[in-house]
Amino acid sequence: MKIDYFCLGLKLVELQSFFVNQSFMLKYKKEFLGEFLGTFILVLFGCGSVFVSVLFNEYHGIFQVAMVWGIGVTLAIYLTRHLSCAHLNPAVSIAMVISKRMVSRKLPVYIFSQFMGAFAAGLVLYVLFSSSIVSYESSHGIIRGSEESAKVAKMFGEYYTLPGSTSFVTLPLAMGAEAFGTFILLLMIFALSEGCNVGRPDNTITPIFIGLTVTSIICLIAPLTQAGLNPARDFGPRLVAWMAGWGKAAFPDHTGGFFFVYILAPIVGGSIASWFFVKVLEPSMKSTSTGCGCMENESSENTKNK
Repeated sequence: MKIDYFCLGLKLVELQSFFVNQSFMLKYKKEFLGEFLGTFILVLFGCGSVFVSVLFNEYHGIFQVAMVWGIGVTLAIYLTRHLSCAHLNPAVSIAMVISKRMVSRKLPVYIFSQFMGAFAAGLVLYVLFSSSIVSYESSHGIIRGSEESAKVAKMFGEYYTLPGSTSFVTLPLAMGAEAFGTFILLLMIFALSEGCNVGRPDNTITPIFIGLTVTSIICLIAPLTQAGLNPARDFGPRLVAWMAGWGKAAFPDHTGGFFFVYILAPIVGGSIASWFFVKVLEPSMKSTSTGCGCMENESSENTKNK
């Protein structure tokens, strides 16, 4: 499966012209603003930590980068959750439609806003670090656009295989890792925000726990795929890299791996999590909303002893 990324870019421009329709934007301006700003903040801090790690070697180990991602997610949610419920991820928005937490007519503006926010953040990061990138390429003898330059392009988008890497991750494994990671993320988002879960934290600190969930998932699967979990987060900055001269190195897998691993797999994982929560967990939580079974049994046992 060979993908024409130039045509893909043109399609994105066409999509933008569709959404710029004034009446459409006025109707959903609050949602657009919330998803754009939230995704922008998430990608700015998250990808920014990867930039700093690669260019300046300032972070050591996955945990530090993962923590910055988690903090970025937390801040983005606090900033925008009263504008658009802070989905910040097409996989989340699609899962919310499937679970009937959001009407389907809002889905296009949510997804478009998320991609544009991620693209804008990638563009800002490129402008901020462009001179540092040139210096890094020069000192390491890397020619932008070559296969080797994927080691720099990974600051923008994720890669489940890199030139010269000693680890080999197959396409099915990479897809499974991204789908599983997004499944866990959506499962925790539902569990942390739904009223049927009486054990959830207070609403004011829920974003902190969602951020910690992202941190934990990154620590688990980043060695395999760099932990995308978010189609907008991956495609927006990756498109910036493609436009800035990395070309084919920005989309190195011509078998379609980029699409299957970082676009399709998170959507599938999130959709399965939505179905699992609505059909399995939510009914169970509602049937035991007064307390867990072990406490009930303990209470009955104490009554008998008396």
